[in-house]
Amino acid sequence: MFKALRKPAFRLFRESETHLHELNYLFWECTTRCNLHCRHCGSDCSKDSAFPDMPLEDFLAALDTIEKPANNLTVVLTGGEPLLRKDLEKCGLEIRKRGLRWSMVTNGHLYDGERHGSLLGAGLGALTISLDGLSGSHNWLRQSSASYDRVTRAIALAAASPRLNFDVVTCVNQNNIHELPQIRETLMNLGVKAWRLFTIIPIGRAKDIPELRLTDAQFTGLMEFIAEARKSEELKVSFSCEGYVGPYESLVRDTPFFCRAGINIGSILIDGSISACPNIDRSFTQGNIYRDNFYQVWQSQFKPFRDRSWMRRGQCAGCSEFNDCRGNGFHNWHGDKQNVLVCHSRLTSNRQEKPRAIKLSGALRVIPTPPDRSTMRSLLTR
Repeated sequence: MFKALRKPAFRLFRESETHLHELNYLFWECTTRCNLHCRHCGSDCSKDSAFPDMPLEDFLAALDTIEKPANNLTVVLTGGEPLLRKDLEKCGLEIRKRGLRWSMVTNGHLYDGERHGSLLGAGLGALTISLDGLSGSHNWLRQSSASYDRVTRAIALAAASPRLNFDVVTCVNQNNIHELPQIRETLMNLGVKAWRLFTIIPIGRAKDIPELRLTDAQFTGLMEFIAEARKSEELKVSFSCEGYVGPYESLVRDTPFFCRAGINIGSILIDGSISACPNIDRSFTQGNIYRDNFYQVWQSQFKPFRDRSWMRRGQCAGCSEFNDCRGNGFHNWHGDKQNVLVCHSRLTSNRQEKPRAIKLSGALRVIPTPPDRSTMRSLLTR
């Protein structure tokens, strides 16, 4: 009975969240400079960016337009590489002065003990670092022979800080998918508690490198790996929010797929553009902080994000799963927007009735079913 009711109930919950569109995450693309030249970069960032870093005062002026921010509103500093900013600690302190949380996404290359301490002192509350393989495959993707050693140093520092809400993300591709069990073991040895896995869609530099994209069979193998790894309590493993994965929805995440771009997630981009997640096509920009009131734009614009009926085209036209998928992750709509770039549900359509066992290094301990909770959010997604 519960399974039969869960999908319709979650659809109602999603509609309610969309109607409220409470801003919970605000990405600030504070720089597009980067110290690496990663093969998969969706933003095509470089050391010498065409745009200067956004002045802190400009961002704060936009931030201050938010009337009665949500209690859990978090400002996420991203780039480019945020650690290239010399005033990063000042940025964090100013955000904290406003009673808001702040976090950061980094490649970890410049994250050392001194910077770790100063960022914690500035109120850093959450951190995401990318580890994209063992030494050879990670360095290949990052195009830096020193990257793996630098990032594992950063991960060890972050994992040793209990007050920091910290996770590691991995962009899975043809060169590292076979390394997932060893990567998992490495992360556990470093003390990591949470690991999110992504795949790479063909945007930015990645569109010209075929080996960055998984085959259908490899993608299904990734789902099986995550489903099996989630039976262990040693490391919390999950698939990212990048797309709807059909029969694997209840196996690879804690919650059903819900693309919250433009619903609970907004962004201020390097040139002042107002959008949702930073990797969404720039044609979906809803305004600009240099001419518009940020919060007024958030409240009154974003129609393409909050009413996704326009996505019923291409592969999505007539799809029986559209009511749950809603056109997949918004970042999958680029170019002429006549078709979704990647249909994750199609990639999993050939799932076997009895999935092959995935051999993981280390013993697996099954997690008991969590207790029921009283809130609608937890009830619908347990």
